[in-house]
Amino acid sequence: MGETADRLVEEAKRLIINRGYNGFSYADLAAKLGIRKASIHHHFPSKVDLAVAVVEQGRAAIRAQIAALETGTPGAVAQLYAYTGYWERCILDQEAPFCLAGVLAAELPGLPPEVGVAVRGHFSDLGQWVERVLTLGVVQGSMRLEDTPAAEADAFLAAVYGAMLAARAFDDPTKFSRIIEAFLRRIRVDQQP
Repeated sequence: MGETADRLVEEAKRLIINRGYNGFSYADLAAKLGIRKASIHHHFPSKVDLAVAVVEQGRAAIRAQIAALETGTPGAVAQLYAYTGYWERCILDQEAPFCLAGVLAAELPGLPPEVGVAVRGHFSDLGQWVERVLTLGVVQGSMRLEDTPAAEADAFLAAVYGAMLAARAFDDPTKFSRIIEAFLRRIRVDQQP
């Protein structure tokens, strides 16, 4: 992507996180970036194209972060804390107070199918990674699961996204870390982060 396209994706991401898919338009982007709507259409012919590009950029970033965690952080518990620590920092400093895919998942019934496919892909990628980490935790002896790794991965993601929602709903960023810690305490064998 070029510089203008990158700026459009970044600004669209911010708008989606704060307003949702249906809460922003090309007019909003044009005003925010000081460009004409025709320039936006040049890079992204439709809002669907732009939203898919935003989600796919996020998916690529998450895949890179997962790869870095899997190669650089051998402990399963440490990997989960690194992932949740990222969100804790984003929520505290308001850099990204909510996951883009989480916002879009709440809107799935009203989203164009192409956007829905990208959002579901994000959650599929993330769920598969969490399942691998939980399986590793059992093998390493650092985690004790009450259910299958797949079911516990679903529960972990529900805890993460529920914690984001609680932090936003109560305007209390500390709720995120308290909820996550309660979940991780349940599965950690050593009870140490």
